[in-house]
Amino acid sequence: MKRNSLLCGLVFLTFFAPFLMAQDTRFQPQHEQIPGPDDAKTYTGECCYRSGEIPDPVQAFQTWIQDVRHWRVERRIRIGYDPSQYERPELKWAQSSFIQPQMMIEDRYFYDPVGGKYTVDRYLDDLDNRYGGIDSVLIWPTYPNIGIDNRNQYDLLHDMPGGIQGLRQMIQDFHRRGVRVLFPVMLWDQGTRDPMMPNADATAKAMAEIGADGINGDTLDGVPHSFRTASDRTGHPIVLEPEGGPADEALQWNNMSWGYWKYPFVPMISRYKWLEPRHMVNVCDRWNHRKTDNLQFAFFNGVGYESWENIWGIWNQITDRDAEALRRVAKIERAFAGLLISQDWEPHTPTLRYGVFASKFPGDGKTLWTIVNRNQYDVEGSQIEVPYHSGERFYDVWHGEELKPEIHGDLATLSFEIEGEGFGALLAQNEEASGTIAALLATMKELSRTPLRSLSAEWHFLPQHLVEIAPTPPATSTPPGMVRIPVGDYDFRTSGIMIEGGNDVGVDVQFPWEDSPRRYHSHKMHVKSFYIDKYPVTNADFKKFMEAAQYQPADDHNFLRDWKNGTYHDGWAGKPVTWVSLEDARAYASWAGKRLPHEWEWQYAAQGTDGRTYPWGNEWDASAVPVPDKGRDLRPPTNVDAYPKGASPFGVMDLVGNVWQWTDEFVDEHTRAGVLKGGSYYQPQGSLWYFPQAYKLTEHGKYLLMAPSKDRAGTLGFRCVKDAQ
Repeated sequence: MKRNSLLCGLVFLTFFAPFLMAQDTRFQPQHEQIPGPDDAKTYTGECCYRSGEIPDPVQAFQTWIQDVRHWRVERRIRIGYDPSQYERPELKWAQSSFIQPQMMIEDRYFYDPVGGKYTVDRYLDDLDNRYGGIDSVLIWPTYPNIGIDNRNQYDLLHDMPGGIQGLRQMIQDFHRRGVRVLFPVMLWDQGTRDPMMPNADATAKAMAEIGADGINGDTLDGVPHSFRTASDRTGHPIVLEPEGGPADEALQWNNMSWGYWKYPFVPMISRYKWLEPRHMVNVCDRWNHRKTDNLQFAFFNGVGYESWENIWGIWNQITDRDAEALRRVAKIERAFAGLLISQDWEPHTPTLRYGVFASKFPGDGKTLWTIVNRNQYDVEGSQIEVPYHSGERFYDVWHGEELKPEIHGDLATLSFEIEGEGFGALLAQNEEASGTIAALLATMKELSRTPLRSLSAEWHFLPQHLVEIAPTPPATSTPPGMVRIPVGDYDFRTSGIMIEGGNDVGVDVQFPWEDSPRRYHSHKMHVKSFYIDKYPVTNADFKKFMEAAQYQPADDHNFLRDWKNGTYHDGWAGKPVTWVSLEDARAYASWAGKRLPHEWEWQYAAQGTDGRTYPWGNEWDASAVPVPDKGRDLRPPTNVDAYPKGASPFGVMDLVGNVWQWTDEFVDEHTRAGVLKGGSYYQPQGSLWYFPQAYKLTEHGKYLLMAPSKDRAGTLGFRCVKDAQ
């Protein structure tokens, strides 16, 4: 009997628990969004258009708004809502941070490695010209390179050119242009060097040192409250922005977030802005080539946009049409930032036209409506009916014109045009437009002379080119320490192992025989004979170069970091040299009368002509490579001759599993990347986001390049080749 009662109880809880825990609402939130009114069904095919049974939109709106307002009141009570973090003056900048890109530090518009300086003005001028500029920037120094050695996220921050002082000056350059600066925090980074303090304290300390304004919690649904406390203790409070929507409780100390949204025909509203209108959401849809939905939903909700184009070194530029839409949306949002945080925000305020949706933001003596046309066709004529007060004036902000309303008692009907998949904005106030509003209207009038439909919505990938490697003087006989690779016809097959990007055009690299960058590469080629170093360049080899050439790089941070007093440790002569940049490796090769190999040369020397997976065959052999290091402290690499079973068909040694090896460099307008071969012995644990290994000969790593100080790594070395006569 007891067992039956218990079983019934479990069944009851299993079935009814979700309902017992949920609030009483007909419009349950769907992750970060709340669905619109019931008349949404008429737009999504859930009722028959031919029946004429379209619900009264005004009645549907009243039912909906009462329901979601009740949900908000109760939800705030349930979480014990405290709005104090939104009232702090030092954090209020987030409430008007509408446009924020994530920017890779490797972006060539941001840093000049030849001049050795940050080029903030060049970076910002480009964005100003293309889509009207930004309000904040998330600067990204970590993923996807993190994990190539044991440097943690804080080490990689400090390895940026110029160190702390350089970072402080760079941030001041952004501030001079009115742009706030954020950096990421990665709580998944628990496999590299232990920072020896809690992440919250390490992050707060680092941000205070460089004068940053906020952090983005990578992969987090809410930055923990410990970060709020740690930041405040430093006396340099920062804004917290999780990547995902925070849990409702965390909304209280997470002043910003990203929006990963759905885009049905009827706009959904932001759950977090509805709970706290001062919370800033930056809508993010980074891989999408068409941003119209993103921009319409952001504008409808009065929130911002994550204008992210350099995605892990893969360029996804905003199209001309979307860029111009973004420019206009941002101008309006910035001008009316004070209204867009109105506690009386009324989304889905009724309109008169099918497929046209409006949000109302009333404030002190003014009301703003943000409007989107979800139809693919233009809609002209009467659009909205609003309350009218004597002396009130109305402006079509999108077109920069004053409107003449049709007055019927205490109601005004406003007519204007809104283009297909376009935007609109209305302003009501009791006085003639003047000052900044008059200036905005004049600007928008000029901009709107060019309809968005007239601009190209076609997306283009960014072409790359392979950096030329000059041939060497040909050798007539085998140079010491090298192996001759015979001439041959070679079926070159390789692929990039970057974690994200799928098989989209623009991912990975573009070889000279390809018409676009792509992940998978296949090319039958005739390879001329050449010589390749039997072993990677060792510490002893590099020491001879240093002494003979008196080489000292201009950017020497991290150069030969594991040496001391100008030399390597005892017993390290036969270990591969590491902590050398691509520039360092090229300097050595030039001194030696050699050059770095192209990827296909490296791979041909390792693989031979039978397409084998590893230098020794097609099956993995753990005894042919060093034992992996899976700890947080990076042990030294193994001597280059320690694993003779790893020899290739041509007798080339130490190709896989000891240290990565430099080969080609690819460049496009925004990114430089080195192609790395062979993988390494270091395997940080605990996250799939660390730089992945490429032990298979048909794989390569794409290593984003910024500056020698940042590019050098503890598991990255090289070997050279020489052309044969």
